[in-house]
Amino acid sequence: MEYYLWIKAFHVISIISWMAMLFYLPRLFVYHAEHQNNAGFVEIVKIQEHKLYYFIGVPAFWASILSGGAMIALNPSLFQSGIWLHIKLTAALLLIIYHFSLRYFLKQFANDQCTKSGKFFRFYNEVPTLLMIIIVIMAVVKPL
Repeated sequence: MEYYLWIKAFHVISIISWMAMLFYLPRLFVYHAEHQNNAGFVEIVKIQEHKLYYFIGVPAFWASILSGGAMIALNPSLFQSGIWLHIKLTAALLLIIYHFSLRYFLKQFANDQCTKSGKFFRFYNEVPTLLMIIIVIMAVVKPL
């Protein structure tokens, strides 16, 4: 348990980095979808999308998963502290699914095959916000 708080700090830093990608990549998809006729813009945004996902999102994703897993492994009694952890982990699992859905759309955009509208991605961009609210309330307030 000596390093638990350091792992927790690293986990929070990792989550912030991962959430940055989860928030911003769908916004890039909005711009991409709305400017598909502008070839110069599309080429630039494809580079930004790729770098954001693979150079920030993927490392932050793995750092979040590994540090979160380490905290649970070091303190498995958390599972007896109430249902809050189960709700938090369920919301985290939904974020993981969302993460991989972004990769799906990234590949579609990279191949000029995405047919979703900017409006769709504006709505889709709200998913991580809702999940983050649930996760933070469960982790900080532990109401259940």
